[in-house]
Amino acid sequence: MIGDTPVPMTTLDRARALDAEDELAGFRDEFLFPSHPSGRAVYLCGNSLGLQPRATRQWVLRELEHWAEHAVEGHFRGERPWFAYHEFFAKGAAEVVGARPGEVVVMNGLTVNLHLMLVSFYAPTPSRYRIVIEAGAFPSDRYAVASHARLHGFDPETTVVELAPRAGEDDLRTADVEAFLAREGGNVALVMLGGVNYYTGQAQDLAAITAAAHACGARAGFDLAHAAGNLELSLHDWDVDFAVWCTYKYLNSGPGGVACAFVHERWASAPELPRLAGWWGNDPATRFTMPDEFVPQPGAAGWQLSNAPVLTMAAFGASLEIFGRAGMKRLGAKSRALTGFLESCLRGIDTDLLTIITPTDPAARGCQLSLRVAERGESVHEALTARGVYCDFRRPDVVRVAPVPLYNSFEDVWFFSEIVRECVT
Repeated sequence: MIGDTPVPMTTLDRARALDAEDELAGFRDEFLFPSHPSGRAVYLCGNSLGLQPRATRQWVLRELEHWAEHAVEGHFRGERPWFAYHEFFAKGAAEVVGARPGEVVVMNGLTVNLHLMLVSFYAPTPSRYRIVIEAGAFPSDRYAVASHARLHGFDPETTVVELAPRAGEDDLRTADVEAFLAREGGNVALVMLGGVNYYTGQAQDLAAITAAAHACGARAGFDLAHAAGNLELSLHDWDVDFAVWCTYKYLNSGPGGVACAFVHERWASAPELPRLAGWWGNDPATRFTMPDEFVPQPGAAGWQLSNAPVLTMAAFGASLEIFGRAGMKRLGAKSRALTGFLESCLRGIDTDLLTIITPTDPAARGCQLSLRVAERGESVHEALTARGVYCDFRRPDVVRVAPVPLYNSFEDVWFFSEIVRECVT
């Protein structure tokens, strides 16, 4: 097993030796890699879209065949009847984020789920109304919280507080979040940060931030789009109120894949929480009696609006089965080793043009490293693309690269770093 010991050597031979020792290396063969004219494709873009598991086709075909054979009766027949389809994914999805099965539901898209959670957990009063997010949050998060501030009659300019890193720094310090909440938390209703910042790759200390939010009387929720399937999470034990995430990045469900939501079990049957109700969130025992009164089923499943998008959920199931066999603990250990090896390779490049803006502390990041390439960011990205490396470029000068432990190798990251070296030295 590859542990957390720093890797001092950054040669190709060392990369291949580490790959030979990697007990998770076999999972690489369970994914489909894109082709490239160069003959070699190195895929380091799982933070945008995960690779397709080979099993995905069979999972989706199984539901297409079920539909063909049973038509409408497919809701009640077979191994996975559609009436209860979301239930088959609850345990696996919960294990990925450190939750209990009743606390997680697979449904909708990420931003839809975020709006549903904000309806329930953002409860402003004249004296407690502000929403705390991080500066540079993903646009959907900023749009969502601003729209809910307006919905309640507040001005987003004064209601939404964006906490920024200190001058000259790229990452937001947990101590600064805690200090702000201790100082000004009396008028904060909700703290809603990204679990991993999409641009810098910084992972927030969700346990500490949740505790600080609760200490000042606020609720705590998180967008885990770049954290779920990337970090080892313990949402239940950290007492997080809610969380939402997509599944098409590290969870490999395919473009536009279904999303997930977490609601802590202490809110499972809380009658004081407002919510937007839908037929599929109703008690399944009475759902087909078409009751006038909405009686939500307990747990996160009570926030469902519509029946399951079966085909996209089936695609997610193929990846979720792989996560169940790999385990987040083993994936986390390999991620730290793989990202650490990449960092060592990059720090061995003799140049003043390259800066890693992601934290150096493995506990404060996942598998993404964001590289600021002064003057040459776009040209370096073009060179990488031409050589068969899939990563992405964010203006003005940041190249984001994500070595995913399920399907990336140490040789992949060594190859990437050598192209960067050629471009900047």
